[in-house]
Amino acid sequence: MDLRNIALKGQRVLLRVDFNVPLDDTFKVTDATRIKAAIPTIQYIIEQGGIPILLSHLGRPQKDKREDGSIKRLAYSLQHTVPVLAELLRRPVHFCGETTGELVQAACDVLNEGELIILENTRFHVGEKTGDSEFAQGLADLADVYVNDAFGTAHRAHASTATVASHFEPANRAFGFLMEKELKNAERLTKDPARPFCAIIGGAKVSDKIGLLDQMIAKVDKLIIGGGMAYTFLKAMGGLIGNSLCEDDQTGIAMGILAKAENKGVEILLPSDSIIADKFDPDAATQVAFSNQIPDGWMGLDIGPSAREQFAEAIASSSSILWNGPMGVFEMEAFATGTLEVAKAVAKATSNGAFSLVGGGDSVSAINQSGLSDQISYISTGGGAMLALLEGRTLPGVEAIKA
Repeated sequence: MDLRNIALKGQRVLLRVDFNVPLDDTFKVTDATRIKAAIPTIQYIIEQGGIPILLSHLGRPQKDKREDGSIKRLAYSLQHTVPVLAELLRRPVHFCGETTGELVQAACDVLNEGELIILENTRFHVGEKTGDSEFAQGLADLADVYVNDAFGTAHRAHASTATVASHFEPANRAFGFLMEKELKNAERLTKDPARPFCAIIGGAKVSDKIGLLDQMIAKVDKLIIGGGMAYTFLKAMGGLIGNSLCEDDQTGIAMGILAKAENKGVEILLPSDSIIADKFDPDAATQVAFSNQIPDGWMGLDIGPSAREQFAEAIASSSSILWNGPMGVFEMEAFATGTLEVAKAVAKATSNGAFSLVGGGDSVSAINQSGLSDQISYISTGGGAMLALLEGRTLPGVEAIKA
């Protein structure tokens, strides 16, 4: 259902957003990207005369309990997002320290047009992660319309992201504008991508990206593999990788991916050379070595100069680009160059007409750090959800709206 087709005037709108934002030691929001991303949907609801009732989770409070088993409510309270949202909207934002029940119902009942409220962290309730129907019913009782704009949690079958939708008629549930954008941009790569299509997949472990790698082989023309996972492939091919990160139990899977790529005519690009270090430390001694000839006692922590040129050439000749995962130990400045060079290459290709989608924490951080975010076609707000979508998995938060 299109949100634009719902008459919102005077309606209370249960809006699931993704305000799972980082906080510092004083509980101040250090990155408001996800809050900013929800603003268009919130503003639209208000402008149409609807009354937004915001739901979100924040962190994993159920996994970080005190010794007596109680939840650290202050550390995970959504009250910390209130001043940020109020400043962005330039209007007061109410807050309720509960998520369901009489107190919440009373707080919502007194809201007038032009007002909105944030409810407390949904994950304070055990029923959230189990998709509990009773908890979902308690949420649904608060509103007339349900809108899911939390793409970052769309791959979770939680009460506030999936179950709750079944308590609203199909005509009274919809995607928010952020969710719409995420799905639309992902479709540009999953449905009929412009060719050549290049996927850049990085990160530490093959085991974390098996599904994505397998799906990409079926879709892309070129597959760039970087980061720690590259050394599992290199070892599987008989290379010497020294002390580089390697999942020995994944070498068979790596060879299977390489064989599948060859059968489908997909070009696999592994880093020809690496920046190697004598220890996992920002101040380690470093040198450049062929990625398949790394000496014992040394480890590959970034792609080397030749690999950067090799990858940049492949990216430059592409019309569709997906990037997920860093090329090295990006959090250490000494080993961030490869990732930043890939960011520049993706931005340059985009300026030359390619469609680029970046998803995943370190990839997004690299784009932001390089100052090139405005030169990328689309930057996804949901790492896990985008991965699941690209892997071809069903997203419960999406299917619940469509049902």
